Amino acid sequence: MKARLQGATKGHALLKKKADALNMRFRQILKKIVQAKEQMGDLMKASFFSLAQARYATGDFRHTVLDGVDQASIRVRATQDNVAGVKLPKFESFKEGADTKLALIGLGNGGKQIQDCRKSFLSAVELLVELASLQTAFLTLDEAIKTTNRRVNALEHVVKPKLENTIAYIKGELDELEREEFFRLKKVQGNKKKNADLAAARELEEAKETTHMHDKIATVLEVEDDDVIF
Repeated sequence: MKARLQGATKGHALLKKKADALNMRFRQILKKIVQAKEQMGDLMKASFFSLAQARYATGDFRHTVLDGVDQASIRVRATQDNVAGVKLPKFESFKEGADTKLALIGLGNGGKQIQDCRKSFLSAVELLVELASLQTAFLTLDEAIKTTNRRVNALEHVVKPKLENTIAYIKGELDELEREEFFRLKKVQGNKKKNADLAAARELEEAKETTHMHDKIATVLEVEDDDVIF
């Protein structure tokens, strides 16, 4: 039981450190999410404003852009980040393939506005991927923190007190058994001493009777009798 209590204490300390690490990372991610959302609002506003400028300068160029796209130029890669044993999903955006066709769009009229609009929306997409990664990690961390806190509270308020009470009960029982054994030994020693005293008194009484008998015999032998001839 002492070993179990020691293990529970060590596990409680480790889980407490894990919860502290998760809470610290949780606050960092929350701060980044707030900053990213504020930045996303400004970036999306600037992106749609640049889109309006490009449409005003070149007209509707949507079909031209769709015809010039063969594959996605930005893809998302999923990785994992380990925080105190908790695996957090992490998304990273990366460019793939050449986009020379898109670079030629708008060369005749309004090319600068279209390229500015494209760069603005590319930045918005990259920020969206980062925000998605932060919010996914936020939800995962929130669930991990709840689970860890439940385990910490269970160890602190249920497991450890139960083990401590059990150990205290066992110690009380062992002390009671030790007192009973001590009382029994004293009782046995008392009985032995009593028996020894009785035996010594009996031996002393027998010795007195023997001495008294010898004295009687000696007295009888010392009496002179004329009829007795030796």
